[in-house]
Amino acid sequence: MEFITAQNISFKYETEENTSEISKNVLDNISFSIKKGEFVAIVGHNGSGKSTIAKHLNAMLVPSLGKVYVDGMDTSDEDMTSLIRRKVGLVLQNPDNQLVASIVEEDVAFGPENLGIDPKEIRKRVDEALKAVDMYEYRLHAPFKLSGGQKQRVAIAGIIAIEPDCIVLDEPTAMLDPKGRKEVLDTIIRLNREKGITVVMVTHFMEEAVLADKVYVIDNGKLLTSGTPYDVFSQVELLKRHRLDVPQATEICYQLRARGVDISKLPLTDDECVKLLLEVFR
Repeated sequence: MEFITAQNISFKYETEENTSEISKNVLDNISFSIKKGEFVAIVGHNGSGKSTIAKHLNAMLVPSLGKVYVDGMDTSDEDMTSLIRRKVGLVLQNPDNQLVASIVEEDVAFGPENLGIDPKEIRKRVDEALKAVDMYEYRLHAPFKLSGGQKQRVAIAGIIAIEPDCIVLDEPTAMLDPKGRKEVLDTIIRLNREKGITVVMVTHFMEEAVLADKVYVIDNGKLLTSGTPYDVFSQVELLKRHRLDVPQATEICYQLRARGVDISKLPLTDDECVKLLLEVFR
């Protein structure tokens, strides 16, 4: 079942009047769809348009041309905006931009309170959301004293408490150290696989994209290619022509194959790479 559908969307930011600057499309005639319960990664260079796509998925932005539908609702219909944002929550790159209270549990309660939800239900949702991201023991802590990974998990909990069908994460690990990245990625995967929440993750880390069910590659505002992680990252030459990376494990075996080593299927992960090389060189 298609949950989010983008039909031939283009988008340009408005330029100020009386300037010689020419506005150009940040997104250029892009179409894609996301199924309910799917884990989708959107990858590309900085400035490629991938974060702009993320903001279209919960009606923070609406297309200049084309349509985006969320569970059948047109994002350009202002009467539907509130309902769309209940269904699709957006987590920003910098968690400090989403943390608004001085106590963790109060921060997580902020979204449900704004929706006018009954206080007893809010209490239940806050506890469940914090447990879902493994931050319940920090519920009475001050957010600013937490690590980067912990802050991001609290920001995710704040979205979970709204009980959306889909969480969109815009570069959620970009500002984190390896430990924080692992904490956040483990949380995202658990929410998708155990709770069935649809996840859309914008990232420039190709090792993160291989965790997804489907990958969309954006380049200069256009959709370059899409498919399963293997479908996408086996197109090494195409990605390199557009100055895009592939996972390190894929790159190593691609270079070995180019030097005559018999490798038929390129690996995506370190574990797959080690297993393959042990078989090839035994």
